[in-house]
Amino acid sequence: QAVVDFERLSEHAAAFRGHDVGFCCLGTTRAKAGADGFVRVDRDYVAQAAELARAGGCRHFVLQSSRGADPRSRLLYLRVKGEAENLVQAVGFDRCTILRPAVLLCKRQESRPAEWMAQQFLRVVAQVFPTAYSVPVETVARAMVASVLQPGEGKVEVLENGAIHELGKA
Repeated sequence: QAVVDFERLSEHAAAFRGHDVGFCCLGTTRAKAGADGFVRVDRDYVAQAAELARAGGCRHFVLQSSRGADPRSRLLYLRVKGEAENLVQAVGFDRCTILRPAVLLCKRQESRPAEWMAQQFLRVVAQVFPTAYSVPVETVARAMVASVLQPGEGKVEVLENGAIHELGKA
């Protein structure tokens, strides 16, 4: 494990060398980082990490994005996620897998009351519609690993929430 300073990421290029596969789950919130900080983390740092990984020999990059990611979206969150997807694809990996999960179900250390309430509601909804609106983070992690262990469907593969659930069972 290497600890890097994302504000000086280029100084840590050695940490990105010699890996066949790169996994990226980097992200923050606008509430935590402000709009500029959110863009810096969720788009710029992701793109820089992808570039360093590719330069270091990475052939397959797996990116956790978001359902609804779209570089033309009026919503900052979805627009930035879509821009990050495009930047990662432009790096030119032999293979790129993008996962677009719905609401992530997880336990957080910091307090986010509104998110906690939404997660409680979605846990109940998931009993009836298990793949529609949410996905446990453990399922996303399993899907990320499984995507590497099986043949891809082209140079860029985008997995929406239902496919993440299916692959996460593997």
